[in-house]
Amino acid sequence: MPELPEVETIRRDLQKLLPGRVIRDVNLYFQGFVKYPSPGEFIARLRGKKILKTGRRGKYLFLYLSGGFRLVVHLRMTGRLLYYPETTPPTSHTRGVFLFSGGDELHFHDVRKFGTMWLVKGEDISRVGGLQGLGPEPLEAEFTPAFLHGRCQKTGRPLKSLLLSQEAAAGIGNIYADEALFKAGLSPDRRADSLNLEEAKKLWAAVRQVLQEGILARGTSRRDYLDAGGRAGSYQECLRVYGRKGQECPHCRCVIERITIAGRSSHFCPACQPRRP
Repeated sequence: MPELPEVETIRRDLQKLLPGRVIRDVNLYFQGFVKYPSPGEFIARLRGKKILKTGRRGKYLFLYLSGGFRLVVHLRMTGRLLYYPETTPPTSHTRGVFLFSGGDELHFHDVRKFGTMWLVKGEDISRVGGLQGLGPEPLEAEFTPAFLHGRCQKTGRPLKSLLLSQEAAAGIGNIYADEALFKAGLSPDRRADSLNLEEAKKLWAAVRQVLQEGILARGTSRRDYLDAGGRAGSYQECLRVYGRKGQECPHCRCVIERITIAGRSSHFCPACQPRRP
């Protein structure tokens, strides 16, 4: 699933391409990704709208439109937004195409059909599932060591589960959670409420660093992720533990292990991230 660095990369790409474009029409090849309003209303309301700017909240991408509308996109596991400067035939996995005045297009490509979109205005934003409960943006000033420590103190869940919950910080998924915990020297199954403030500061710094690294590398392309131009990211070349079960730790050469926490695979170094009894 695209995480904060991948969605931010797509947002930055689209910010260079879409503001000022007018949506001439929308073709839906799979209506199931439209969650609000109805597919017919979705198309009718988008026609003639000008794209003003792009935005992001956690893993949600926003297109701000004329008339006070916002198109909210969640790519889920295999969703892609691909920009084409001219008319391009859809593929078998193209679920929708946004056609702009002037001939360029934005294709929504989604192999597994889990991606979702909402077209909202004003209070309709409450219809976007999961958006209201997001924690602070981890690269913004509101995300502080004290805030993270306070969140940790409120739950006995494993640290990995807390990071994935989106309550402590918005936009972190499996890859960057594993990488941040490794950098902070914390086991993914350690109870969150066992962290002291100094340890929370290390985790705060690690979260910010790995997300910034991911953005600079234009995301992680292990399976499905591509940016808006159809290009792969390169952060997979920098991964220290994620997806490296059985390989040597880059720091101590101990063998990296994988455990399951709340149904999710978690990779860690047992020497650099010692588990508590």
